[in-house]
Amino acid sequence: MFSMTGYGKGEYKQGGIELTAEIKTVNNRYLDVSVKSPKIFNPQEDAIRSLVREKLSRGHADLFISFVDKREKAKEFYVDESAAKGYVNAANRLAALFPQLPNDFTVCSLMKSADVVRQEEVPGEDEELVAALKSALSDALDRLNAMREKEGEKLAADMLSRMNEIERLVGTIRERAPLVAENYRAKMCERMKEVLAGVEIDEARILSEVAVFADKSNIDEELTRLGSHIAQFRAICREQRVGRKLDFLVQEFNREANTICSKSNDIAVTNAALALKNEIEKVREQVQNVE
Repeated sequence: MFSMTGYGKGEYKQGGIELTAEIKTVNNRYLDVSVKSPKIFNPQEDAIRSLVREKLSRGHADLFISFVDKREKAKEFYVDESAAKGYVNAANRLAALFPQLPNDFTVCSLMKSADVVRQEEVPGEDEELVAALKSALSDALDRLNAMREKEGEKLAADMLSRMNEIERLVGTIRERAPLVAENYRAKMCERMKEVLAGVEIDEARILSEVAVFADKSNIDEELTRLGSHIAQFRAICREQRVGRKLDFLVQEFNREANTICSKSNDIAVTNAALALKNEIEKVREQVQNVE
């Protein structure tokens, strides 16, 4: 099981490249990735998101990339021939106008003109820098997942302990449920004796009313489903990415607990059902943190 909150940092320092990738995640229903990096990595953004999706399935992730490049890179020179011809023609005209002046115009002096010769980086994808990015990002994601898994273990332990309490409350309700109809029958007989003092009570009518009440207040199905949900919850907690499954299952827990409360005509069952709803809500809050 993984928590949706965590932090990871990866670094790459080789061959003059110093690159750092940092990623932090928080809760979110779906996977949402925000990438903040130098413009040189813009062409790699799809690859970056793809790598993140391989490691994460839910949550909001903020990714920060920074780097320093100390490599000596290959350069090439661009010669603007039109500008060079213009300089040469201008030099020749000046030499004709002022023949008394020495003419020291050379190719070397021509190259010193910034608009004649420009130094440029060799075009093409920087494979070494891309490899450094992937290495640092992979390390950051691995460290992030290590932290999220450790936090996930704590979440699982907490939820499973609450599941034990839920199971205890379900057991309490199951023990109390068969007595509800009998208590209702006893109370009805007592009230009728008070109201109809000295009049013979129609036992068949009382049994009929009790049967209707017992049918309306029967919670055997709800208790059976809760038992099944508890077993499913424990099984799911042994998996890794379980957030959506647990989120749905907790909704089913709430559905059964609400039905028990609505059918209950017994204070003991009602109190146990309300305590049950309270524990389910605590589990639901924790499930919101699970990937």
